[in-house]
Amino acid sequence: MTVVDYACAIVRSPVAEPPEAQAGLLVETVERQGTTYAEIIRAGVTVDRTRFVSPPGSSFQFGLLANEAGYHEPPHVHSPVRRAIGDLQQMFVVQRGVVEVDFYSPDGERFRTVRLETGDAITLVHGAHAIRVVEDFQAISVKQGPFLGDDQDKVVVHTDPAA
Repeated sequence: MTVVDYACAIVRSPVAEPPEAQAGLLVETVERQGTTYAEIIRAGVTVDRTRFVSPPGSSFQFGLLANEAGYHEPPHVHSPVRRAIGDLQQMFVVQRGVVEVDFYSPDGERFRTVRLETGDAITLVHGAHAIRVVEDFQAISVKQGPFLGDDQDKVVVHTDPAA
């Protein structure tokens, strides 16, 4: 599978583009200076076959499962292979409401805001981020465990209030 099969990614300006400008994209990638901050799959994206957008070596695999009617996957278990994971990623799918995700550079400068609506999914890969709830919000959230508590799993980043 080629890199194109994993992602049709683009780097966007700091202002989020309207959904109609994103038509045809499998994944929207938030990047800065070679660091991937997030991968976003919008609610309206469809595929005709299963496609993962995360690089194969990523500790968290993000994609769309798609099969034709009649497909049957044989019963199976996932191999208990020991994996070393050096990062913590989080994914959520908006079930209702609107939320904005702000992304921050290492020096605390907000460089991008992405608006997510019902059905949109995001994986927060690396770097500092924050969410702001625009309309009452609920999401399904998945992240690697075990959860060690906010005091160990989160580091507050001091931000530039002018940004």
